[in-house]
Order: sequence, then structure tokens, then C-alpha cells
Amino acid sequence: MPQLSFRVKWFKELTTQELYELLQLRSQVFVVEQHCVYQDVDGKDNKALHVVAYQETLLVGYTRIFKKGDYFEEASIGRVVIEEAHRGLNYGHDLMKASISALYDQLGKQSITISAQTYLIKFYNDLGFVEEGKIYLEDGIPHIKMVKSV
Repeated sequence: MPQLSFRVKWFKELTTQELYELLQLRSQVFVVEQHCVYQDVDGKDNKALHVVAYQETLLVGYTRIFKKGDYFEEASIGRVVIEEAHRGLNYGHDLMKASISALYDQLGKQSITISAQTYLIKFYNDLGFVEEGKIYLEDGIPHIKMVKSV
């Protein structure tokens, strides 16, 4: 299994091609695959630090990171996605570990909040996140707030 390489960039550092590919991946998974009609391009990407995962030259995963107060009260990671054909290879864990490291490197070590789809609770538990509060619907999909404390 080839290892992933990661690019970590603020919005203004992304090339047009990188932006196109990451938006295409997000749309492919969050809109088409999950049958969820919602506004993925939400006006927040320009505030985010973007973590893009490649297998050689193919984009296979992505997250975006926000500073405290830009999305949640705490720093946060969202839009966590692995392209369907590359799931089951542990790339999700690799991507999240790279994203947590990028957050700590760029913003300092601090608590991290995520809005997790409930079927992924164990996945995020394994990375140190703990459920907080009740399950809620986000774009018609059950989610729960999870926090990784420092």
C-alpha cells in the first residue's frame, strides 16, 4: 500500500488545480455519494488551513482546519474525506493524524472540536476524540460534537 503525502496550505496558497480537485472530491463524496444536497462551498474555505492527501499525484483525501472562533469556539477540523476507492487502507487515520499535527504546528497545541457523523464515533475515539452532548442532524445526517483535549 503506497504511503500518502500531505500538502498543508492556507487558502491563498492553493493553486487553482488543487482547489478544483479538493472541491470535486468533497462534492463527489458529501453531495453525490451521501445523497445530501447542501451548499458545500460555504464561504469558509478562505479562512481555513487545507490538508490535502495524495497517493503519488492522485488526490485521495482532504480536511480543512479552522482557528478558534472561525467555526466553533475551539479550533476545529472538518470536511474529513477519503475518496471511496481508497477507503479501508487506514488512510483516514493517516489523514487525521496529519491534520492534528498540522493544526498543532500552525495554531499551537489546543483542544480540537469536530462535528462527526455518528457512524464514525469509534474511528474518532481511536484518535482521542470524546463525544460531547446529544446527537443532532446536520444536513439530514446524524452528527455529534466530539472534542480532543490537550
